[in-house]
Amino acid sequence: MKNLFLSFVSLFFLLAVASCDSSSTQEAESTDTTSTDVETQAAEVSLSPAPASVDYPDAILEINAPAEGETISGNTVSFNYEVTNYELGAQTSDANDKPLANSGKGQHIHLILNNRPYYALYEPNYEMELENGHYVALSFLSRSYHESVKQPEAFTVSQFTVGEGESEEVDLSAPMLFYSRPKGTYTGADTEKVLFDFYLVNTEIGSNGNQVKVTVNGEQEFMVDEWAPMILEGLPMGENTVKIELVDSEGKLVDSPFNSEERTFTLEEASEQPAS
Repeated sequence: MKNLFLSFVSLFFLLAVASCDSSSTQEAESTDTTSTDVETQAAEVSLSPAPASVDYPDAILEINAPAEGETISGNTVSFNYEVTNYELGAQTSDANDKPLANSGKGQHIHLILNNRPYYALYEPNYEMELENGHYVALSFLSRSYHESVKQPEAFTVSQFTVGEGESEEVDLSAPMLFYSRPKGTYTGADTEKVLFDFYLVNTEIGSNGNQVKVTVNGEQEFMVDEWAPMILEGLPMGENTVKIELVDSEGKLVDSPFNSEERTFTLEEASEQPAS
């Protein structure tokens, strides 16, 4: 009887140990799978060259107002442009072939003040209210799907002051990096491929020189050595961030009036339409 009792105790102990080992193994496997899923999800975010777009080699953008160095009294500022060999308000001819967010209002001008989010201007004349201060205005022609026209005469950069007081002049001959896209909220199919685009002034980038360092969601880094539009894929739903930095061949931040800019944008699932 005593031997039978000892045998039962031994069997119970062995089963308990086996159960603990199995639970530990399952827990380890579960932990490993979770870790792998996180790494896989991060690895799915990619930055790759965008397909070639219709080009506008003869497009010209000129700004007549504000004049270079002008001081404007009051806070209403008029922006007046001349556009040549480019049609504002028209749909870019290859827009239907692009899996990108597209403006129904057509081609436009991106107006960027002090490297803040751009204003989309669909007419050559525009007025806005600005706070007192000094402004550097970058303006460039944009396709209807928000890709910049990267031609030597398709942009202007100038500076002006709103209101009285001292203004700090900016060296407009210095290298500068301006953020353009992504911007705002993307919904449904527009979330699958998101245009990444920036604008360079007074500098070139290449594998042995200056480059643009791109950081997505504070985790993934990409080094871009060609000034061309690119596509972000695999971004998670919700808020995302993109940070851009102009760096030299040693990876150091280039001394520039405008550099190192970060933006937040949002991806949303398509809303369900009620049944008719």
